[in-house]
Amino acid sequence: MTKDAQLRSLLKSVRRIARAVDLHSRQIDRQAGLTLPQLVVLTIVRELGEVTGRAVSEEADLSAATVVGILDKLEAKELVERYRSRTDRRIVHTRLTEKGHAALLAAPPALGHKFERAFLKLAPDERSATLKALRLVADLASMEAADALDGANAEDVV
Repeated sequence: MTKDAQLRSLLKSVRRIARAVDLHSRQIDRQAGLTLPQLVVLTIVRELGEVTGRAVSEEADLSAATVVGILDKLEAKELVERYRSRTDRRIVHTRLTEKGHAALLAAPPALGHKFERAFLKLAPDERSATLKALRLVADLASMEAADALDGANAEDVV
């Protein structure tokens, strides 16, 4: 396979992944009334417990500003509550509400049931190889995205 053919094949695979994520994201919205990033953040808050926005940002691999926006929307839906630390008023913690716990129980998995089952059926070495390859693809794509942001004006990003 030529280098051009490899690049076309890579692009086709990335587009298929993007399309599948988009379709699954719509399903999550229909079933749970949440966007995929909202579901991811809500899941992280559940897993980490009473947590700061910075910790959510690091775990979700999202910018702090994006996480604040997502938490604002989740708080408006009464799925999380935020409160200031008693020891340091500059620190804001987030925790799930009962409504947030219920929303997570009703929501489909972020990756989808079929995908999760199929992935977990792979041999451990295949799962590891898949994760390694996807991390590499994500790293390569992130380099391109970072370059695009470096050349953008603030108005272009917002």
